[in-house]
Amino acid sequence: MNIDVTVIKDDYHGDTSKMFFVGDPKPADKRLVEITQECMYKAMALVKPGCQLGDIGHVIQQHAESNYYTVVREYCGHGIGAVFHEDPQVMHYGRPGTGMALKEGMCFTIEPMINQGKPQSKLLGDHWTVVTKDRKLSAQWEHTCLVTADGIEVLTRRKEEVFPWEK
Repeated sequence: MNIDVTVIKDDYHGDTSKMFFVGDPKPADKRLVEITQECMYKAMALVKPGCQLGDIGHVIQQHAESNYYTVVREYCGHGIGAVFHEDPQVMHYGRPGTGMALKEGMCFTIEPMINQGKPQSKLLGDHWTVVTKDRKLSAQWEHTCLVTADGIEVLTRRKEEVFPWEK
């Protein structure tokens, strides 16, 4: 299950999501969730001034596909601030060395949706719930990221998180 939370503090938005298991997951399902989180972390580790959006999408796509998963293309990360969804769009697939270059002060989400099966998704009648068209499992993680002079500040960091680049 994915829980996606948005907070507004001092007129600014934050956006984050985390995966949870209900019961004991099958090893293949647990692996999907772990790889999806790794995709997000690999992308976050690249964030610094000069990094290009295509670099972020590429590292996510490469890690997902090298583990035999697919990347949902109908949804993406987004700029965030006083407005909830704003530019830039942060795709979770792409070519390195392409797209907008990051600058200090930019704030956006990285939120890959990774599927066990085909990449296509479908929005249900409640206009919120998204499922895969082939009904195979999908996972998503999300953080709100601020580009600093020398890297990243994760504005939605959880107390228990230790990021791979900090080890």
